[in-house]
Amino acid sequence: MSPSPVPAVPRPPLRVALAGIGVVGGGVVKLLEANRELIARRAGRPVEIVAVSARDRHKDRGVDLSRYRWEDDMDALVAADDVDVVVEMIGGGDGPALTIARHALGAGKALVTANKAMIAHHGLDLARLAEAKDTPLKYEAAVAGGIPVIKAIREGASANQIARVYGILNGTCNYILTQMERSGASFAEALAGAQAEGYAEADPTFDVDGIDAAHKLSILAALCFGTRLDIGAVTASGIRNLIAADIREAEALGHRVRLIGMAERDANGLYQHVQPCLVPADHPLAYVPGALNAVVAEGNFVGRLFFEGAGAGAGPTASAIVADIIDIARDEYGPAFAMPVDALDAAPVADAGARVGKHYVRLIVEDRIGVLAEIATAMRDAGVSIESFIQRGTDDDDGVVIAIVTHEGPASAIHAALKILAASDHVIGTPMHMPILAL
Repeated sequence: MSPSPVPAVPRPPLRVALAGIGVVGGGVVKLLEANRELIARRAGRPVEIVAVSARDRHKDRGVDLSRYRWEDDMDALVAADDVDVVVEMIGGGDGPALTIARHALGAGKALVTANKAMIAHHGLDLARLAEAKDTPLKYEAAVAGGIPVIKAIREGASANQIARVYGILNGTCNYILTQMERSGASFAEALAGAQAEGYAEADPTFDVDGIDAAHKLSILAALCFGTRLDIGAVTASGIRNLIAADIREAEALGHRVRLIGMAERDANGLYQHVQPCLVPADHPLAYVPGALNAVVAEGNFVGRLFFEGAGAGAGPTASAIVADIIDIARDEYGPAFAMPVDALDAAPVADAGARVGKHYVRLIVEDRIGVLAEIATAMRDAGVSIESFIQRGTDDDDGVVIAIVTHEGPASAIHAALKILAASDHVIGTPMHMPILAL
């Protein structure tokens, strides 16, 4: 007779503490409560919130927190003996969030965070600490909200050499650009609409100047290329200088404008840049609307991977956070950046000006004889070959809008031409330069 199977010993609950109970924290509470049984089956053990902490104990957060222990002192929350996992949802690259992260990992407790600024600036130090304590550092929600792109790259595509990774990494900008496309609104009008709908903050600087996307791009680059995080090497330009005419010209050329974060490694080093680009209408990124995010990773064996979904919000972000918690409950984790920190290399910064491609340049100039010749001369002297040169009426300041599409050439030549034109008395405002994304 075969021996009777030995019953599995039930595993104890995974005990979770939440530091910061804002919109996302409230979403985590709701998700863990709503899907409690399903999560326990998938995790192989119950997942329980045992303690919470935030600045204002009496704020109405739309969830019942009375069943959980409240800790006014976040250090006490982290140090509590009945806490296995600390979920940091305070935000900010430094300050209390970083203190809590260091204390949690230093105490050998797992850390889950949605804090892209903290990971971008301090991820290597935190990863080293996690490795030293053999404890998980998880941050799926830090990039692209509910899209499981971190897991897909770190695990699903781990056998591949990634050629480049790029995408729409900021939902606020994508929402603004979509509104400009659909209604013909100016940037200022579309921004005001995004603020009214809650898609943009009162101070939108972090989003519209590309800083938020730069944080996310630096994390993706480290994962894809096995390099050390270097947020200082990411250059970023946002969408503030876009005008309605740029959107119209892009459409006339068979393209759409998207804020693209792009990272690519070649023999010259690692290129990381966030900037508006003209995206061909037949590229999947051209059809990502509203506040959605999308990421493209190109592997040498798997080919092009495309991920699209909600990049922010309580539900999607909570989904990513709880997925990380489930991994921890299963004891499924590895190095934070797919390999030990000491195995990551320091790639030299590639010269962005050496990148070759086609470009779109928009100028607003005074309506007078000789201006077009001046522009053509500046382009010629900088070594820019012009494919098309379009003049369409005037803008709101009675200037003439000039749209130029170049033949393939180095970005440095465009920069040189614009530097020449910056000294002209006939150029009004700030020129707009956007690379044209190659398929």
